[in-house]
This record gives sequence, structure tokens and C-alpha cells, in this order.
Amino acid sequence: MYFKEKSILIIGATGTIGESLLNEILVQQPKMVRLFSRDEYKQIKLRERLGNIENIQFFIGDVRDNDRLLNAMVDIDYVFHLAAMKHVSTCEYNPYEAVLTNINGTYNVIKSSLEKNVKKVIYISTDKAIFPSNTYGATKLTAERLITSAEYSKGNRSTTFAIVRLGNVISSRGSVVPLFVRQILNDRRITVTNLMMTRFMITLQQATTLTMKALKESKGGETFVLKMPVVRLKDLVTVVIEQTCEKYNINAEDIKMETIGIRPGEKMYEELMTPEELEVAMELSDMFVIPAFFKQTKGYEHSFRAEYGSYSSKTQKPLTLMQIRELLKNSFV
Repeated sequence: MYFKEKSILIIGATGTIGESLLNEILVQQPKMVRLFSRDEYKQIKLRERLGNIENIQFFIGDVRDNDRLLNAMVDIDYVFHLAAMKHVSTCEYNPYEAVLTNINGTYNVIKSSLEKNVKKVIYISTDKAIFPSNTYGATKLTAERLITSAEYSKGNRSTTFAIVRLGNVISSRGSVVPLFVRQILNDRRITVTNLMMTRFMITLQQATTLTMKALKESKGGETFVLKMPVVRLKDLVTVVIEQTCEKYNINAEDIKMETIGIRPGEKMYEELMTPEELEVAMELSDMFVIPAFFKQTKGYEHSFRAEYGSYSSKTQKPLTLMQIRELLKNSFV
């Protein structure tokens, strides 16, 4: 058990992936898990759900506050950095706030982890960091560069940094599937941007497994990218209406669909890697590993060179309705 008798800090711990990581890590008998977030209410709810577990510590704090991060890093072995402003529209209308959290906050995580001699730091990024067309993607791309730069410039310090790049996590807070379900139940209608839009989508369990695997396997400076299926919005809406109406005994014909158009900063398609990254990436059965551009990284077991091209939701074959039903089966709200 990799985390047995280790001390772990989860930054952004009250988010969907943060809570899932906590559940998986607790099974491995860690010495201590420290949960860091700025949302007092969510921490209270999480504490109520968990009950009295001696090796869990709750820290209220913000990644913008370096001093508080330094306190949280004391005696920590591994750090998962998940805290971010992550809604495209919010970041578009509040760009400097996104900079303060996503860029300055990540820089604070780097500084404090180096000062406290943390063993490994994993940063959670997004497909929107590739060819960004919005503030959110631009700040996450910059944060990625900060992480890889930290590996380059750390000198003789032993802390290693790596990145996990995710697509859309099904049923995470603020994601589209729970929104559609609420709209069906409350308004008997769904608002969609563009039915031909495509997105990379993964389950919460897949995101959690990749993140933990990346921390175990990282040698420093890599970006780990899970092989994710592509879903067309039209097909996703069809399945969500079907499953929600079946679950709540609603007539599907009563559900109206309203097209509202693409919002500021949104894209029709997403990319997970650039052609330049694919040129150097190593491919495993379940993910790609993009090595640091400044560092020779030895190959991973059972890895091979990735095929050159592009990894875009436009070029990947989307899931069928049957496959989407299966994908949503264990993640449905």
C-alpha cells in the first residue's frame, strides 16, 4: 500500500475529486491526511459524513495565502493540488481572480512544498489548457508551466512535481450532467449550447485512479493524460433525459430543449495534447505520459512511442448511445 504510514495533503479537498481521493487513500492506512480548502461549510459537511477519524486534519485556508500553505505543508510527504477557479464563465468575467487562484496559488504551492521538503506534488490540470480560448484555460496552462519549471529550477532539492491533465469528470460539482438533471426535475427543460459540441469525459473513479497512479509513477516534470472517451453533447442529452425520466417516472416527451449558443470562451471541441506533445509522448495501455521538455525521462514499463498526430475531441470517434448509457450507469446523479 503506497500511502501506508505516509502524510498526505489534499489542497481543494472538499471538491468532488478531493473527496474521492480521500476515500481511496484512507483505505491504505495513511499516517495522516490533511484536508485544505477555503469552504468552511463543505468542510463541516465532510466532517459530519466521515465522523471522528483521528488521522484526518481539517485546515481552512486559501492557496493565495502562502503562510497558511506553509503551515499546511509541515511534515507532509505527498501533495495533491486540486484547488482552482474552474468554471469557464466565472473566469471570463473575473479574470484577475482566476489569475490569483490558478496562477499565484499554484506558485505558492510550489514555494511552500519546496521549503517544507515535500516528496511529491501532483497538480490537476484540464484539457482546456491546450490551445486555450478562455481565461480558465490560459491560467491552467500557465500553472502547468509553473509546475514543469519548478522541476527544472529546484536545484538539489528532492521534491518532484508532475501534472495530471483531465477532461470533464462526470457528475462532479458544477458539471453538465447534474445541471441537466436539475433542469429536468425543476423546469422540465434543458438548455444546451450547441448539440454538435464534443467533450472528453471520464468517471470520477477513473480520474481518481489516474491521479493516484501519476503520483506513484512520477519521476519529475511529466504530464499524465488518461485515454478518455469522447461524447457528443446531443447524445449525452439524449441519454440523460432518458435515464432521468425513467428514474423519476417523468414523461420524456414533456422535456423541452432550448439552444442558447456557445458562451464566452467556450470551444466546440477540446484537445488533450498538442501535436508537439504527441511527438515525444510515451503511450501506456490506459494513458499517455508527456516527459518534461528539459529532462531525459527513462521509459515506463510496457510503454511505447505514441503515434504522431492530434488528440482532439473533433477527430476521436464519439461514444454510441449504448456506450454513454454504460458510462453514466455508475455515475448517474
